Amino acid sequence: MKLIALAFATLLLSSCSGTPSDEWISLFDGESMEGWTAPENPDSWQIEDGAIVTHGERSHLFYTGDVLNHQFKNFELSLEVKSQPGANSGVYIHTELQDEGWPAKGYECQVHNADPGAGPDDYVEHKLTGSIYAVRNVWKQVQADEEWFNYRIVVQGKTIQTYINDLLVVEYTEPAELWRPEDWEGRKLSETGGTFALQCHDPGSVVAFRNIKVLPLADDLPTPGTPPEDLEFEEQIVRLATDNIPLIDFHTHLKGGLTLEEALAHARMYGFNYGIAVNCGLKMGFESDDELQAYLDTVLLSPLVWHAMQAEGREWLDLFSEESRNRFDYVFTDAMTWTNNRGVRQRLWIPDETDVGDPQDFMDQLVDNIVKVVSSEPIDIHVNPTFLPAEIADRYDELWTDERIDRVVKALAESGVALEINNRYKLPSATIIKKAKEAGVKFTLGTNNGGANDLGRMEYGIRMIQECGLTSTDMWYPGY
Repeated sequence: MKLIALAFATLLLSSCSGTPSDEWISLFDGESMEGWTAPENPDSWQIEDGAIVTHGERSHLFYTGDVLNHQFKNFELSLEVKSQPGANSGVYIHTELQDEGWPAKGYECQVHNADPGAGPDDYVEHKLTGSIYAVRNVWKQVQADEEWFNYRIVVQGKTIQTYINDLLVVEYTEPAELWRPEDWEGRKLSETGGTFALQCHDPGSVVAFRNIKVLPLADDLPTPGTPPEDLEFEEQIVRLATDNIPLIDFHTHLKGGLTLEEALAHARMYGFNYGIAVNCGLKMGFESDDELQAYLDTVLLSPLVWHAMQAEGREWLDLFSEESRNRFDYVFTDAMTWTNNRGVRQRLWIPDETDVGDPQDFMDQLVDNIVKVVSSEPIDIHVNPTFLPAEIADRYDELWTDERIDRVVKALAESGVALEINNRYKLPSATIIKKAKEAGVKFTLGTNNGGANDLGRMEYGIRMIQECGLTSTDMWYPGY
């Protein structure tokens, strides 16, 4: 029903009648700054080739023209945008003119196409184009630099949508009660609306805006979206979004009837992104290079998701070529499938295929296997970590001794392999996460869902981030 409501809301927004204007209204004449005001560092703005271009010290260019007396409540705003590499900018909505500093009211819709790498204090800005900045972030690049693209922002009632080249990227509906940082209390929709502003972030951020136009919508249109109901969880994810923690489930499967469209709708609800993984290994899905190549030649995934290879068993390196592996955004594996010293090939999540024997001997073999996997296999993430079969799972804290933990952590740190915090199995423990953080290991969030019903909200990972004091620099991100 939620998906039907979402589709209806999108249709309503795109075909709404009874608006103050039947046509788009231009806010920029392509030749002058008429109708636009930059109280701070006005020299940071120029007109070049029919576009407004940012280039200079921090400044914000506010629309102060005559259209609706520059007061817009419900609307569609459309701009063409082109950013240079490393640029950071934004489009503010429901804001108001102020003399200096960052606009204190309204929302910023982010313009930042690609992470330029670490800046001061190793900070990497992960909030990318299409984000409703620090409230609902986009963590994956959907648009390249040095290319014109269309940025469309729709506000109706309490719902905000952002589109990049007509791709719905973010949908957020304000709840009645908001949590915002103290210095961002005005980051919300105004009951009376507000104006628009363009951002010049810094001298190194060169961004061009052109064809800026608005389609005003009636003030009394209903809110089409559904606001978050769990306000405590909403506060948690906004805190993490504000702190630049990538809310990415890198371990998601389209299984059990879960469709890509359903996964994307779920992601928009919480401000997540997903890595969609396919199983590759003996008796686990794709079993040959030819099968995998045929799949890769035909699969079409949204630009909002990553494409992941889940390598299964220890035979996977013999089954798949480096060429196939390199067509994925990243590769991960676990240590749940291995052959013990009695020659038994076991899959630890299947009791009938698991040969535990003496628990202490089993644990020593398991740790040896984990160390070998993360040290020798070309993977990015170790997933389902520290998993124990059902027969001994209740002895987790006893069997995962400091010595065994230290061996695994050392192997992860030396190999540069990230450690998954798994929502399905609620692993690893806080003790292991804290040890890994101290050793410099990076972390990811992952679910390993079996279908739509257990996709969840990454609650365990979010709790571990808070409990273990993880920051954005502790999190693994593709390419870094």
